[in-house]
Amino acid sequence: MSVGSPEKLESYFGGKWSRGDGVEAELVDPVNGSVLATASARGLDLKAALQFARQNGSPALRGLSFAARAKLIGAIADVLVTNRARYEAIAIANSGNTRNDAAIDIDGGIGTLKYYARLGAPFADARLLVDDKPARLTKAENFQAIHILVPRRGVAVHINAFNFPSWGLWEKAAVSLLAGVPFLVKPASATAMLSHAMVRDVVMANVLPAGAISLLCGSAGDILDHLTGEDIIAFTGSSATAIQIRRHPNVLTRGVPVNIEADSLNAALLAPDVMPGSPTFDAFVKEVVREMTAKAGQKCTAIRRIFVPAGRMDDATEALKARLAKVVVGDPRREDVRMGPLVTRAQQTVALDGIGRLAGEASIVSGNAKAPALEGIDPEKSSFVAPTLLRVKDTTTARAVHDTEVFGPVATIIPYRDEKDAFALIARGGGSLVASIYGDDRVFLARAVGELGSMHGRLLVVERSVADVHSGHGIVMPQCLHGGPGRAGNGEELGGLNGLRFYHQRVAVQGSAELIGDLQAKAGHLH
Repeated sequence: MSVGSPEKLESYFGGKWSRGDGVEAELVDPVNGSVLATASARGLDLKAALQFARQNGSPALRGLSFAARAKLIGAIADVLVTNRARYEAIAIANSGNTRNDAAIDIDGGIGTLKYYARLGAPFADARLLVDDKPARLTKAENFQAIHILVPRRGVAVHINAFNFPSWGLWEKAAVSLLAGVPFLVKPASATAMLSHAMVRDVVMANVLPAGAISLLCGSAGDILDHLTGEDIIAFTGSSATAIQIRRHPNVLTRGVPVNIEADSLNAALLAPDVMPGSPTFDAFVKEVVREMTAKAGQKCTAIRRIFVPAGRMDDATEALKARLAKVVVGDPRREDVRMGPLVTRAQQTVALDGIGRLAGEASIVSGNAKAPALEGIDPEKSSFVAPTLLRVKDTTTARAVHDTEVFGPVATIIPYRDEKDAFALIARGGGSLVASIYGDDRVFLARAVGELGSMHGRLLVVERSVADVHSGHGIVMPQCLHGGPGRAGNGEELGGLNGLRFYHQRVAVQGSAELIGDLQAKAGHLH
């Protein structure tokens, strides 16, 4: 990143770039505290922005087939690949990412775009989707019904979290564009530099119809006041903000569909049959540490609670502690560093406070509830938190570990007596995005899937045969559902073609068998 005056991030909608009044947010380097950019949407006409997208982007996208939309998505991916090196530099500077962390975000976004480009390509000239087989309704064989999916004619408002300015942007955008729905993305201000750079490159490449893509840098302002029943909201962030969105008077009155991904106390479960030193035990230790430290633990899917048999508490604790001790923390620009800072000092403060709360009922095994002292780094300007592992002794009195998500490199080991106890303790998380189960007893693994399935959006089951080849506890694959019940927001994203459902209206069409047949022949099929 070049040194100079902070960049003033502009918003893009209505076919032009616009800058808001004043400064609403400063974007900083979390290693040294220097201001890299500022953002503001104050005074911008968000009502007009939405209207432009509805009047221009919506008909332009709906006029294209799924295959044609897929080509647009592929073209976006090509633009991003060309500029990848510049994006990595931004991610390191503004998000404090290591190169590996930046790759998770940047390549995750590009990979998701490429996946949906391939997924939509075979749909040829289809503009509608068929969701099931025709059903006969009366004695007359010629009178039937079928459910189809029709693209919504509004705008998809994507409100994203600070931790994935690339992946969060493009995983929503890919599905929205393939569905034929224009989108307006509002990235979290703290890390909006990457989202801004990517959208600017796509706009300059002129690969999308006018109004198909809009960017809001700064506060969301009064945007929710201007939504209609044809629009939709996809939100990733805190449960507190999610509640505000869901309860917004206009959202309620208009019946605006809302998809939420919120807090999540994700779990890793070591099965009773796993012995220390086995490949499955080693895979468990490796994955827990990776999830604690990748992106400094600031992933919605990161492991927060570690469940192990009471008799293996010492073995698991020592193995995790030893592996964590090898993690080099510092400036992500250094080649030897494996974990950088949290994104902002505000996030650091919240994380350290959370560690303190957990430490009220658990002992700290490694790490600290204070910022670490690092050579060459000013603790008054940086946002570092040491990888911190805690250990619960009494599961009957522990409460905070099941209620407090510390959004940083922090996880807590929790002992369980038997599998019934394990399942009950995991359930106290109130619903999560993902849990991973490590074991080689197939009978137990099947029971665990049945017991834990209702509380999670995704289950990763790791046994010896996949210990070295699985995609990872915290890596969201576009083929699989991303979301979770309860405190996780009760939302669903991605999941292959199933992700298109949110952007469509499901309609039951009743009519002649000939009409139903014509619709089937011209539509794409979800199954």
